[in-house]
Amino acid sequence: MAGCISNEYGEICIGEEVIALYAGMTAVECFGIVGMAAVSMKDGLVKLLKRESLTRGIQVTITDNRISIDFHVIVAYGVSIGAVSDNLMSTVRYQVEEFTGMEVDQINIYVEGVRVID
Repeated sequence: MAGCISNEYGEICIGEEVIALYAGMTAVECFGIVGMAAVSMKDGLVKLLKRESLTRGIQVTITDNRISIDFHVIVAYGVSIGAVSDNLMSTVRYQVEEFTGMEVDQINIYVEGVRVID
C-alpha cells in the first residue's frame, strides 16, 4: 500500500517501505535511541538491527493518506524513556510530514530493550 498525493502534473505515490526507511534513519539520529529492534516471536529474543535493516523494526500503515508508525526500539541505559520518546515522536512527526507531505496520525513506541553505549 502507498500514500498518494495528486497535483496538477499527476500523482505521487510513496511506498510504506520508503517511509519506514526514512523514519528509521531519522529515529537513530535522536538522542537516547541505540537502534531499532527485531523481536523473534518464536523464542522472544530481541536483536539490535544493523543500519541496513532498520525497516524490520518499524511498521508503517497508510490509511486515507494519514500515516501511522510503530517503532520497536532499544534505548540507551540511564536516559529518561519519556524524554527520549517525546523527542523521537516530535522529530519523526516533523521530518516525515515534511518529507511526504502527508499527515502523521499516530506514532507508537515499543521499548524492547536497554543497552549500555560503549
